[in-house]
Amino acid sequence: MPRFALPFTVARTIGRNAQDRTRSFAGRLSFPPDAKLLIVHADDLGITHSVNAATIKAFETGLVNSGSVMVPCPWFPEIADYAKSHPDADLGVHLTLTSERTLYRWGPVSPNKVRSLVDQHGYFHPTWMANTRIKLGDVARELRAQIEKALAMGMRPTHLDSHQFALYSSGKDLFELLVGLGREYGLPVPVSRDWFSKWPYLARSLGSSVICVDRQVDIRPNVPAEKWLEYYTETVKNLSPGITELIIHIGYDDEELRAFSSDRESWGSAWRQRDFDFFTSATFRELLRQNDIALVTWRELSFAFAGNSPDNRSTSSRSDALRP
Repeated sequence: MPRFALPFTVARTIGRNAQDRTRSFAGRLSFPPDAKLLIVHADDLGITHSVNAATIKAFETGLVNSGSVMVPCPWFPEIADYAKSHPDADLGVHLTLTSERTLYRWGPVSPNKVRSLVDQHGYFHPTWMANTRIKLGDVARELRAQIEKALAMGMRPTHLDSHQFALYSSGKDLFELLVGLGREYGLPVPVSRDWFSKWPYLARSLGSSVICVDRQVDIRPNVPAEKWLEYYTETVKNLSPGITELIIHIGYDDEELRAFSSDRESWGSAWRQRDFDFFTSATFRELLRQNDIALVTWRELSFAFAGNSPDNRSTSSRSDALRP
């Protein structure tokens, strides 16, 4: 038996039509069938102090309501301490197997040798190339070590996801390993239905640990900085019924984060400041209100699929986020 588990049972039927799926999601969360439900999910907590500090500040607004934590990164202890002292925070483990920056690196937490996962300097590979030979046993040992470390440091994760989508995009075996860890630890594994056309094996490998949302949205490097407000405004205004996960990257454009991202601008300090500015703004709050969008969390989803809601109450994120 897992040492920690959220009470949920999630097996989904892929053939169900979109209207029935929306009704099922919304109904279990005490919303009407055509509700627009949104998870505003901050990625990469633990990667730097700046990212931690900005994301914690964003959580305090109620407008950013979820996040995931990179256990191998240097500032993990800080965010783990926050998670321990804020048990209601919706924080998952951002399972990490790559170290993509040039001058800021991290490596495994496993006490065992996981040689296929690291370069000649002992850091995770920047990315997985065609000639990178990753051993499934090494991946399993390292991922389990990351989850165990998060639990040992006082976190009570609400879900498992994957840094740079590595465990989703790298083949059936790795995705099934992720699904199996979710089942083992009683933690949801988020999957978006719009990924099925890109990675067809996802739809064939769903299990009781998987929660499927209708769509996942994030901003990409081809959107110029001056168009970010327009992009996010249109995204929120045109949100479809169902559950959408909006993945964002928050941080302060300070000396630490500028050094972290000195090799490239994408997902760097200015990028993360723009995300912070928009998603903590009165503009975003008003867009949610005008478009009748409710915020939900992975914790609420997992309880809802078990036929319950946290603290025996219906979803509260909407009122928390939209209060004056």
